[in-house]
Order: sequence, then C-alpha cells, then structure tokens
Amino acid sequence: MGRLVFFRVYSGKVVAGSYVYNPRSGKKERISRLFQMNSNKEIAMESIDAGDIGAGVGFKDIRTGDTLCDEAHPIVLESMTFPDTVISIAVEPKSQADIAKLDTGLQKLAEEDPTFTVRTDEQSGQTIISGMGELHLDIIIDRLKREFKVECNQGKPQVNYKEAITKAAQSRETYKKQSGGRGKFACIDVTIEPKDEDYKEGDLQFINVVKGGNVPKEFIPSVEKGFKDCLSNGVLGGFPITGLKVTLTDGSFHPVDSDQLSFELVAHQAFKKLCPQAGPVLMEPIMKVEVVTPEENMGDVIGDLNKRRGLVQGMEEARSGARVVKAMVPLSEMFGYVTALRTITSGRATSSMEYDHHSPVSNSLAKEILEELNGNADLLK
Repeated sequence: MGRLVFFRVYSGKVVAGSYVYNPRSGKKERISRLFQMNSNKEIAMESIDAGDIGAGVGFKDIRTGDTLCDEAHPIVLESMTFPDTVISIAVEPKSQADIAKLDTGLQKLAEEDPTFTVRTDEQSGQTIISGMGELHLDIIIDRLKREFKVECNQGKPQVNYKEAITKAAQSRETYKKQSGGRGKFACIDVTIEPKDEDYKEGDLQFINVVKGGNVPKEFIPSVEKGFKDCLSNGVLGGFPITGLKVTLTDGSFHPVDSDQLSFELVAHQAFKKLCPQAGPVLMEPIMKVEVVTPEENMGDVIGDLNKRRGLVQGMEEARSGARVVKAMVPLSEMFGYVTALRTITSGRATSSMEYDHHSPVSNSLAKEILEELNGNADLLK
C-alpha cells in the first residue's frame, strides 16, 4: 500500500484523486486513494467528510502536525508543541548485514514521531536515538524488531544535559591568517552573558551595537552565524548551550583580507575563549512526576523520591482511598523507577512523568558527571 497517513477533516471534504496544498513545504500533494480504517482493515472511500478521521495514500513530503488545505485558500492550523527529547541511548545492529535496515527503520519511525530523534555522534560514530523516556525507547526498539526485523544492541541510557553561562565576559578577538596571496582577517569586540528572561525567540540573543561601520553590515550575519553554530557544542561536556546573549560592540576589518568566513571563524574563537570565563554550569532535565499510591505506602514513596533528589510539591486525595504525590525529580535519578515503585508498594502504585524544565546541577555532582563522560570538569568553579 505504501505510506499510510492519518488525517482529520475540519471543513469541506477530501476526494480521492484530488490535490491538496501543504503550506509548510509550499507543494501540492495528490491523494491517490482514501480509506476509513477499522482496526487493521481498510475500507476504500471515495471521499472523507468534515469531522471524520481518514487515511490516505500517495503523500510524499508530509510530517506529523502539517495542515493540508485548498491552494486558493491557504491556512495553517495551530500545530502541537513537541517537547525536547530527554533521554538517549546508543544502538547498533547485531549483524553488519542489518545496517541499512536499521537506518531505514529509524528514519521511518522518526518521520511519524516528532518526539523521537536520531543522530550520529561525530566523535564516536555511534547511532544515538533520543526520546521522552525509557518506555518510549523500549517501544522503539521493540518496533524495530517486529516491523523492520532488526535486532539491536543497546548502549547505556544517557541523559540529555545542557549547558548555560551564569555571568558576563568580554573580549576583543582577532583572527589573522597569512599564507601567501590573499589572507584572512577579522576582529570583533564581543560581550557574552545569560540571555534576557523575556527573550523567547531561541537560545541565541544577538545584539549589534557597532557604530561607524567598523564592522561592515554584510559581515554582521556571519558573526551571528558563528555563535549560533557553537551553541550545539558547549565547553564543559560538548552539550548544547542554552540561553546565550551576545553583544557585538566593535571590531575592525581589512578591505582585502576580510570576508564572511573570517568573521564566522573569529566568532568561534571568541566563543571558545569567553565561555570558560562566563561561569559555565551543567543543566539537567527535571521531570514532573505523579505517583498514585495507597495511603499506607505514601511515606515510603515520598522517602524514595527524596532519596532521588526529588522535591515533593504536594499531595492530593484520589479515588478509593489512594493518594496522588506530585514531585519534581531529576531524570538521571529516575532510571528503573517503575521497578522500584512496584517493590515499595507491592505493585499497587502507578506513576507517570513528563519533562518540565532544565535546572543547574550542583558543582560537586556536575564534576562527577563530567569526569564520567570525559568532560572538562576543571572549568567548574
């Protein structure tokens, strides 16, 4: 049958063989066949009316959350906001013959699930998959086995830490290279600091206050791009940097030797020099945890959450004498929690968790984490 896409019709109707417009890609897609799904059986349909959920075949460039509409009346409905992934594991096929099948399977699973990502670690060459929790990744591994017939070896789960800076640092950086003929030259004065709390447009807040044309306008975007490229690789453990404010105050250029690449490279140079001076900290994902437990086990459940560096935020009465315990707990402490909870409560409690935010790790714990990961623990003050 090919690629099957589920959709809901909000207004009008969709007819088999018709074209729809995707505002995200700016392309038209032809729906060759329409179905109404009944469990795993499909019923062929000529059209799907407003309010109904159907499935279509024939789409080429489509992602979860896309709006499909009439090209003459384009509209984009509000899409779901998908949180960042919080846990990663390394995977590899058990046999070399399955490498291509693994890549194909992971690509297809990532297309349909926006909370699941795949990347290749540049240093180790490993395939890293990331998701919203242990269970999420367990299901992905199981689907690879059932649907794509790929058996995988798994590496130890890795928490998706981030990095941030805590204070301002300023420097004048010069990039100069002369190797016969035209050289390279760029010079910038920059200040880096934590971004403003009310700035919501991304992890890099870039401000240009250069006066007098000391840095030509055509080179300013190159400086911004240089800093943006550096955000994916922090100075402590190579984790992404979050919340960086960069102010370009001054600089200089050479009429012949300066070009866009030179200003991009001097930004990389400034980032590597200034971040260690700006009080870098390690940030860990904090999960919002809810545990429904019988009242007699509540003390044990709260004690266990406290041992896991959890912060209990409240307790509520649930139905049939059970209590709901709400807490914020670091993800790194939640591995194997479901099994531990069953043991504590004789299998009578249930738990759920979702990502809430990233929070700084204490220096002593951050040093342990970075030493284990071969990070740069010496930069922590």
